[in-house]
Amino acid sequence: MVFIMRVLESIRLKPRGGVHVPHRKNTADCETRVLPVPQRIILPMSQHAGAPCVPLVKAGDTVEVGQVVGDCDRPVSAPIHSGVSGKVTAITELLLPSGVKTAAVVIEPDGEQRIHESVRPPVVNSFEDFIRAVRASSGLVGLGGAGFPTHIKLSPANRDAIDTVIINAAECEPYITADYRECLENSWDIASGALTVMEFLDSSRVIIAVENNKPKAIAELSKIARHVSQPGREVTVKPLPSRYPQGAEKVLIFACTGRRVPPGKLPADVGCVVMNVTSVAFLSRYLKTGMPLVDKRITVDGSAIAGPQNVRVIVGTPVCDVLDFCGTKAEVRKLLMGGPMMGQSLMADSFPVLKQTNAILAFAEKDVRTDEPATCIRCARCVNACPMNLMPPSITAALQKGDVKALEKLGVMICMECGCCSYVCPAVLPNAQTMRLAKDAVRRASSK
Repeated sequence: MVFIMRVLESIRLKPRGGVHVPHRKNTADCETRVLPVPQRIILPMSQHAGAPCVPLVKAGDTVEVGQVVGDCDRPVSAPIHSGVSGKVTAITELLLPSGVKTAAVVIEPDGEQRIHESVRPPVVNSFEDFIRAVRASSGLVGLGGAGFPTHIKLSPANRDAIDTVIINAAECEPYITADYRECLENSWDIASGALTVMEFLDSSRVIIAVENNKPKAIAELSKIARHVSQPGREVTVKPLPSRYPQGAEKVLIFACTGRRVPPGKLPADVGCVVMNVTSVAFLSRYLKTGMPLVDKRITVDGSAIAGPQNVRVIVGTPVCDVLDFCGTKAEVRKLLMGGPMMGQSLMADSFPVLKQTNAILAFAEKDVRTDEPATCIRCARCVNACPMNLMPPSITAALQKGDVKALEKLGVMICMECGCCSYVCPAVLPNAQTMRLAKDAVRRASSK
């Protein structure tokens, strides 16, 4: 009977869907190198989920490191800071990979890297001070790729109900090792940031979630966790099965706590706040130094890269400068910002590194798949792989008919666009892109 109960419990706690992807963590042992200051930086005013910023500078202005160059008075937004000292040469328009146009500030560095007078450790004596500092001065957004403004995440309406902070160090996308290097190189910053978040949210535990294919990170974080845990303030490391998309917010919450986030609800509704591990470490450094988010570590890899490595770059650095630094050994036929599952394809290498960029992947001809999509054979592999229990074939049919009500009924809006449905499709159908178009159709219909 006990055995049967254990089996049933393991089934209940096993998340559905997902896929096993090749890891290809070629840069896991590559210590972070620093890219020199580029000849120019380009700062798009939309580097976060929510309302874009408005430029606060004009062509001809002189700026310094850490100075705010863009901001917005809308709640869901985050200020944008310069990572160089120099002169603003243009306010231009930039086409984002999503197809949306945004204003952008172009700055030519002077090589002096003077620090702006506003860069100083914030005075934090209360929760309100903490949130104000994170919003007004840090510019922090989710560094795992989503780019959601951190001050919004840290101030849920039901703050008293938050008992668990989950730090996401899963990094389940192939190739990317930027967060892994954060775990090895800055583990004390992670611990300090975790304690800070736990204190201001008055939560009782922090769970650092790491996929079990990263034993060095698990060992390092476990050692730190033992040092900082206190009665009533528990910090633990939870190794998780290596299965994509293990790092997705709702999947992670279920894997760590057994709690399910209902459709249309947020992690806070089940007592959780989830933060990327590098975001937490940055928060610790910001509170000590006052330096906003002006640079970040990215993984540079792919079959066209001569020297795959992890590189710390100034936000706004053109991708071509990053490729020149690492070197290429073949013609780049496919350029991705982010991982191969959820990353976005870049049309040109002149596009800049954003706050939420965690990887630049460049692939040669041999790794660019050009198979033509075939007809759906109703094998249901996409249905079985979907971690959100959606039915891509039915959603595709509803989209083709323009049936928005059917799309809503099929739950397309809870799609996380993880790409599992595309990955497993034997007909090479662009399921993930279709899901994105279906969500856009619902949004357009609701805005009328």
